[in-house]
Amino acid sequence: MTERPILSVEQMREADRLTIEGGTLGIELMEEAGRICAEVIAELFEPQEVLVLCGPGNNGGDGFVIARHLEQWGWDVRLACEAPIEELGGDAVIAAGRWHAITARKNPTLLKDLDLRSATLFIDAMFGTGLARNLEGHLADIINRLNGSPHPVVAIDMPSGICGDTGRVLGAAVEADLTVSLAALKRGQVLMPGRLHCGDLIVADIGISDEAMAQVRSLDPVKVYQNEPGLWDEGYPWPDPMGHKYTRGHLLVASGPALATGASRLAAMGALRTGAGLVTLVGDKKALKEQAPHVTAIMLREVKDDSDLARLLEDPRKNAVVIGPGHGVGEATRLKVAAALRSGRAVVLDADALTSFEDEPEQLFAAIKGPTVLTPHRGEFARLFGLTMDEEIDHLTQALAAAKRARAVVVLKGPDTIIASPDDRIAVNVNAPPWLATAGSGDVLAGMIGALMAQGMPPFEAASAGVWLHAEAANELGLGLIAEDLPLVLPEVVLDLLAIDEADDDL
Repeated sequence: MTERPILSVEQMREADRLTIEGGTLGIELMEEAGRICAEVIAELFEPQEVLVLCGPGNNGGDGFVIARHLEQWGWDVRLACEAPIEELGGDAVIAAGRWHAITARKNPTLLKDLDLRSATLFIDAMFGTGLARNLEGHLADIINRLNGSPHPVVAIDMPSGICGDTGRVLGAAVEADLTVSLAALKRGQVLMPGRLHCGDLIVADIGISDEAMAQVRSLDPVKVYQNEPGLWDEGYPWPDPMGHKYTRGHLLVASGPALATGASRLAAMGALRTGAGLVTLVGDKKALKEQAPHVTAIMLREVKDDSDLARLLEDPRKNAVVIGPGHGVGEATRLKVAAALRSGRAVVLDADALTSFEDEPEQLFAAIKGPTVLTPHRGEFARLFGLTMDEEIDHLTQALAAAKRARAVVVLKGPDTIIASPDDRIAVNVNAPPWLATAGSGDVLAGMIGALMAQGMPPFEAASAGVWLHAEAANELGLGLIAEDLPLVLPEVVLDLLAIDEADDDL
């Protein structure tokens, strides 16, 4: 499998420019984009009454090409445009002229005068990835009427009204059933709420050269990817025929106090099911007595305080630690976190381990030396890094800035979980179902990431793999899952991953 990059609006513009500079005319790119989109539409839908809505720019130009091809293939096509043909600019006016020549029609209906009745399929080619203003007035009215229609909508490149870089809604936004993305994935298509507006997503090759894409990616140090196995499967820690439990890592999970042990137990179970050779719950005697009736393969070890934890971590075989799930907020937690970080072992900090430092985050960041992953949900992230998490904010930029500040991989959990590394890599997760949002699921994830790090995966790859597998487990279980279910299906999910990996090797 190969990794799938996600481009910013500026990167896509630059790729277009470089391709044109390399000898491909802009109108040729537009023709190819429109033809490919028309072919996708013709493959997925029966010929019917279709209405193509065109904006004043290049996205509208693509719409004119689509309309021309569908009409030539016998479809009943109507077209509406934001401006008369003579007022269009750039390559869009050429595409409009070719449509006009084929159809022998006068200027298309203006969007402000549009009647949506009679059409049974709508093509949204109004505004693509470059929209930088709120849609209001007649445009917002059209979008609201489209969204209220029972008929399908196909968006070209980006549903109109979605910011191409952040995924946020700009006033009003089309709720498409299908989006055909031109040349590459865009940030606004994978970030919420933009992802919900895209419906099904198809990436179409429109002739942007590989050289242009490579150059665009090389010019920007920040690399954004869709989180999927192609990003990390080469380093996945498959069991070695000559290996044994001690070669698969020994993860320590800090237990919460008595009457608050469940979260750490979920983390430990997630870790064991993700392949860690040994998992030990560490905590005070009262907590361990509570843990004991619930665990068998998971070991127990009394650790009274940070000094005990530090001594335990002197054993090099104990190579990873998870602290935070149900651990409690306060000085005792801060001291244990500091002891774990001083050891140089792989460390995952979740929940209470993060909240304990919200009043003095720099103390935590200064202590991070070795491989470390922080797994905050949005509330914890905002408190730890002193940021707001409203829709106006570019969450990719925030997550990356946080990772650089902490000198650790940050897993910003949410409906579009973002994994950011200080070395400028970002993965955006897209496979998590909404029913994964349930008490304790984040504790399982912390244990899974800790287990992968104990088995030798670097922090960014371990975090990305853990997030993806965690979401796949939720998909396997379906609606009604509880956190305790997730570890039970992980073996099946990992076996499916192995099958995908082996199939790719056979290609």
